[in-house]
Amino acid sequence: MSAIATRLAEIQDRIERARTVAGAGAVELVGVTKLHPPEAIEAALAAGLVAFGENYAQELADKRARLTDPRLRWHMIGPVQSNKAKRVVGCTLVHTVDRPSIIGALDRHAAPMRQEVLVQVNVTAEPGKSGVLPAGLAELLDAFAPCTSLVCVGLMLIPRPGPDDALREQFQALRRLRDEHAARARTNIELRELSMGMSDDFELAIAEGATIVRVGTAIFGARASAH
Repeated sequence: MSAIATRLAEIQDRIERARTVAGAGAVELVGVTKLHPPEAIEAALAAGLVAFGENYAQELADKRARLTDPRLRWHMIGPVQSNKAKRVVGCTLVHTVDRPSIIGALDRHAAPMRQEVLVQVNVTAEPGKSGVLPAGLAELLDAFAPCTSLVCVGLMLIPRPGPDDALREQFQALRRLRDEHAARARTNIELRELSMGMSDDFELAIAEGATIVRVGTAIFGARASAH
């Protein structure tokens, strides 16, 4: 587990350097712990990491039940199904809202507390990929208006792999969408966050305005098995 602390320190140093070069504000590091044991989370927490991202609703619920340190900030970074919305409410941030049915389900289960979420955008219109298309973003943001508990605080992207220039274009596209829609007043919309950048590209993402980066393998190593 000491290797986790060493790798975490290296990632934090790289984030700080990228942030300084970009002249950026604070960047939150979310450690992606899908399929990693609770002990790995405890090791990273002991080394100073407080935000952890899970991809599966049940795994998130199980780890939240087992690990109760008040410093922990849980992020749901995988797809959310309406029938599993109850398992993810109460975490710090849900990154992957992409359709009205999820908005409704999360809002119902979150009441009466405030639940912050991000909208996932499929900026390259990849077939079969989660995320609202850019052309549908305005309509989806409007769907937050009747919510009593849900607030959208930003946008999220899982980029299509490719060369640095192609990645930059995707990050820039998400930032433009955030800036464009942040300029329009909407109920329950407070667009300030950009969740983009993972183990292989987080420095590029920070250069293009990321406020949250999601790093798993570079901190925790390879996963032992598939879900």
